[in-house]
Amino acid sequence: MPTRPGRCTTDMATLLWLVPALPLLGFLLLFLSAGRAPRPVSALIGVGSTALAAVFALVLAGWLLSQGSGVLRVTLWRWIATAGLQVAIGFQLDTLSLVMMLVVTFVSFLIHLYSSEFMQQDEGYSRFFAYMNLFVASMLILVLADDLLLLFLGWEGVGLCSYLLIGFWYRNPSNGYAARKAFIVTRVGDTAFMIGLLLLATHLGTLAIGPMLAGAQVQWPTGSVLPTAAAALLLGGAVGKSAQLPLQTWLPDAMAGPTPVSALIHAATMVTAGVYLIARMHALFELAPSVLLAVAAIGAATLLLAAFAALAQHDLKRILAYSTMSQIGYMFLALGVGAWSAAIFHFMTHAFFKALLFLAAGAVMMRINDEHNIFRMGGLRRELPMAFWSFLIGSASLAALPLITAGFYSKDLILWSAWNFRPGGAVLWLAGLLGALITPIYIFRAVFVVFFGAQHTRPSSRYGVRIVLPLTVLSVLALTAGFVETPHALGSISALSRLLASTLPTRELAGSAALQTVAMVIAMVLALLGIAIAWWIYGRGAAGALRASAPVRALARWWLGGWGFDWLYDQTLVQPFLWITRINRADVIDTGYGALAALGRLANGLLSQTEDGRLRRYAGWIAAGSLVAVAVAMFA
Repeated sequence: MPTRPGRCTTDMATLLWLVPALPLLGFLLLFLSAGRAPRPVSALIGVGSTALAAVFALVLAGWLLSQGSGVLRVTLWRWIATAGLQVAIGFQLDTLSLVMMLVVTFVSFLIHLYSSEFMQQDEGYSRFFAYMNLFVASMLILVLADDLLLLFLGWEGVGLCSYLLIGFWYRNPSNGYAARKAFIVTRVGDTAFMIGLLLLATHLGTLAIGPMLAGAQVQWPTGSVLPTAAAALLLGGAVGKSAQLPLQTWLPDAMAGPTPVSALIHAATMVTAGVYLIARMHALFELAPSVLLAVAAIGAATLLLAAFAALAQHDLKRILAYSTMSQIGYMFLALGVGAWSAAIFHFMTHAFFKALLFLAAGAVMMRINDEHNIFRMGGLRRELPMAFWSFLIGSASLAALPLITAGFYSKDLILWSAWNFRPGGAVLWLAGLLGALITPIYIFRAVFVVFFGAQHTRPSSRYGVRIVLPLTVLSVLALTAGFVETPHALGSISALSRLLASTLPTRELAGSAALQTVAMVIAMVLALLGIAIAWWIYGRGAAGALRASAPVRALARWWLGGWGFDWLYDQTLVQPFLWITRINRADVIDTGYGALAALGRLANGLLSQTEDGRLRRYAGWIAAGSLVAVAVAMFA
């Protein structure tokens, strides 16, 4: 319900629109400086604007929590008013957008602070912070928008910024290709999203999220054609942005951007946009049970496909990219089974440990001449202790190391929710369990290869406080953030789900406490087993025997190429399109227009023959024309 009006509410409403406005202002200042601002000034604007946004977000969080429940809305101005459709530039703060806002601002601030040292020697220092600030502003507009069209504006903003940042080092042609690939592939999903917007606006008469969802629940029966079509179209947009099957191919190539960009895209912004969209539109998706089942199936398939692909990667950042794809798959699985708060819980913990992993990986690579190949690293735990412990903590949380990591609690809640889902819950649960086994294998493969064994590259220099502080804070969060939601056997804490209950529906889980404990123990055993397998293969040197097997090598090549999806799309979509462009080089469609132009030139040539300068002939033609006009007037 809306909060009571008053001076305090007005002040909070001002703070609300300032949260996205501050990074946007930072972007404008850096953009107008055209790269001429000194590096300290660029860093101050870039980091300071996100820091202020994070502070304001914390103030808003304290105020909203003190209200007990409610929604804070602020409308800045009317954007569109036509044919009965009213669209406003306005923001809303409820518990869902609060969690998203806090994670986005806080993690973005830490990544910006890290970047101020990481990018110190880059010639595009000011341009980098301009793009990063616009990225954060777009994401905040997306999560705070109270209208689906404004949300789509932020949605397209993060897409634009991903193109700019993935191709930041644009002098390398491969980086430009990766940026274009991300932009084009996600546009496929965005097209579906736009069609969904048009369908909703046409049939419900509004795009304001609250009234639209209320109208859908009143006008559309569950399982009918319109909500199913609308939910499926929005799912298409979510699949593109969140790199889920079948639009997942852009994400591994997005590692062409600087490491802080990878951290921002994977931890707090673009790839989580699809998760937020489905959660925000939960009332619509609940009217389309078949689409919700598709969400769960897509998530389960993606988490397994990406986990197996990560096993074969040599590039440290690509390992983390596939792990992001897999973990977003867990979030989709949770959304599909109706575990809305579990999906947001995993979004939160994932933001912390994935940002930590990328920043720790960057801390390694920046000290070994930007080397990405894990097999050219090795033995770095003593040379780079800060990076080692940070990466180890992030890996443990990603692997859901039992009891002591945040990732364990959020993943366990998703698995338990999947088990309770009907129909098909057992299949989804088994898929999640298999992912829980593969995840520690691929991430601890990276740990053992990079930080243990023989050293192949000697690192140089040391880290400053702007590198150490974000790694320290994120390490603490990757260990402790999970204690806001624990299973029955470990205290039955439900702080986050109670917070989100005013915004997201809750579902009672039918299993007994004893059965939940058994399921948790199974997941714990699989996580420990995965770490043990990784140690046996890569810590004790059994990898050589595996590589000697021809079937294993063939499977590794298949997984290294992402299961061949790029090849498949190239053969079925790209090459046929290029073939058509080659045979249609002259452009058949333009032939008709060319003929009209030729006809116009011919008529001009014929008429110009009458312009010969002979006055008697001109007079004759005038007289003849006059006679014809008189005849027409008399006899017509």
